[in-house]
Amino acid sequence: MDERRTVKVSKYLAKHLRHQPERIGLTLDEGGWVEIDTLIDAASAHGFRFTREELDHVVATNDKRRFAVEGTRIRASQGHSVEVDLGLPPATPPPYLYHGTVARTLDAIRAEGLRPMNRHAVHLSADRETATRVGARRGRPVVLSVDAAAMHRDGHVFHRSANGVWLTRAVPSRYLRFPRSH
Repeated sequence: MDERRTVKVSKYLAKHLRHQPERIGLTLDEGGWVEIDTLIDAASAHGFRFTREELDHVVATNDKRRFAVEGTRIRASQGHSVEVDLGLPPATPPPYLYHGTVARTLDAIRAEGLRPMNRHAVHLSADRETATRVGARRGRPVVLSVDAAAMHRDGHVFHRSANGVWLTRAVPSRYLRFPRSH
C-alpha cells in the first residue's frame, strides 16, 4: 500500500469515526466503536472502497495511533466531535504537558485559555517535539507549556488516550506558559 493511499484511507477513517459517521450510515456505540465489516460495507456503499488488509495497515502504521481495534471492532482513539464516552479513567498527568498551535491563535488563547473547540476535550502532548508537529499542521508552530501538576492539584481532571494523547476539558490561561517571543 503506497503512502498516498495510506493517508487517504486514514483521513477517511478519521472523518467517519470521529466526526460524521451518519454521513455513510454508521452508528457508533456509546464508546465510539463500530464493527469493522459494517464500516467497510458502509464505505463501499458510499463509493469509497478499502479492504480489511488496507484498514489493518493504516491502523498498524499510523504514527499517531489514531485508531484502536478490539476484536472485530474499531474506533478513533480521541478527537471526536460526535458524542462518545471513551471510558478513559482519570489519570495523573506529568508535571508539564504541551500544546502546539500557531501565532495567530495566541491572543484568543491568552484571553480564553485552551478550549476544545469542536471536540470534547483539549488535546495535550507529553513532549515538546510532538506538540511542535501538531502545531506545524497549521503553520509555523508555537509550543505552549501547560502546568498540568497545578491544574491537577486544583481539581482539573485528565485522561490519557490509548495513543498517549492527554485530554482535559479546558486549560485556563493561568496554567499556560507562552514563549517569550510571542
